Amino acid sequence: MPDPRPATLKVVYLARLREAFGTAGEDWPLPDTDAAVDSLVDALRARGGAWALELAPGRAVRVAVNHVMASPSTIVRAGDEVALFPPVTGG
Repeated sequence: MPDPRPATLKVVYLARLREAFGTAGEDWPLPDTDAAVDSLVDALRARGGAWALELAPGRAVRVAVNHVMASPSTIVRAGDEVALFPPVTGG
């Protein structure tokens, strides 16, 4: 019997993104097919406001899928953890 729950990702926001969005993360529903990181970021950006500002093209935002750095074309699947965060510099 198929699972009646919708397929979801765990999206985590770190550092300035957590502050700007007012949340540390959320469950994100997936379409019926696998999706790429860039389509997730586009959908988040479409919310407008802080989402559009912080995730605007050209803004420095990194993405990791299941704790591995990801590219815009990385495929995400149900149950994956996707973390969005600004680049970190150290000294």
